[in-house]
Amino acid sequence: KIAELIKYVNNAFHAQKIVFANEIGNICKKLGIDANELMGIFCLDKKLNISSSYLKPGFAYGGSCLPKDLKALRTIAHDHYLECPLLENIERSNELHKKLILEQIIQFEKKKIGFLGLSFKSGTDDLRNSPILDVIEVLLGKGFDIRIFDDNVHLSRLTGANREYILKKIPLVSKFLIDKPNRFLNHSDLIVVVNKEKEFAHILNKVPEDKIIYDLVNIDFKNKEKNKNYTGIAW
Repeated sequence: KIAELIKYVNNAFHAQKIVFANEIGNICKKLGIDANELMGIFCLDKKLNISSSYLKPGFAYGGSCLPKDLKALRTIAHDHYLECPLLENIERSNELHKKLILEQIIQFEKKKIGFLGLSFKSGTDDLRNSPILDVIEVLLGKGFDIRIFDDNVHLSRLTGANREYILKKIPLVSKFLIDKPNRFLNHSDLIVVVNKEKEFAHILNKVPEDKIIYDLVNIDFKNKEKNKNYTGIAW
């Protein structure tokens, strides 16, 4: 099945790259910028731009940079009366992905849900535009019993826009944060893995067999292959 699909996937990605480069070229033309020079510089980045980075199925994007800069680029195109369907639909696709994850979580039919991770990526306490917050917000509105474990996130340490964002999104967030892994496991019948923190792998190794693990990031842990109640977002 993979062999049958890979040719379509290859050529769909090639087509997307052509359309992306052309949309960027159209914006550059309006701004009086040499698009070939700009894209030449773009292609010099072999770490993120031209690489396997980000090309892994998983959860939606978030954070402060990607949404902000994508919006800025779309605004520039709009201000110059340019239609850029690819750029204009990236955010929509991301929102649909979050909706899909929400629906899949609900389909597990477990009221007590634990989230391993709250920030938009591992190793940070930045909660701005963290995509999992949108999912948690809806689940709380539907009456689900939520708990969150993320050792990077301590409400007392959050400041500025970061603190304002989380308190606006989930006003009583401190009620749902748990700082002890054992308490987190005891509460949760469904565990949703949001980030790839090393500590999370140790926690997952202790998950009882009767609890479900739903993985959004393809995290590695010792008992992953043997766990019959483990499932991933796209695997």
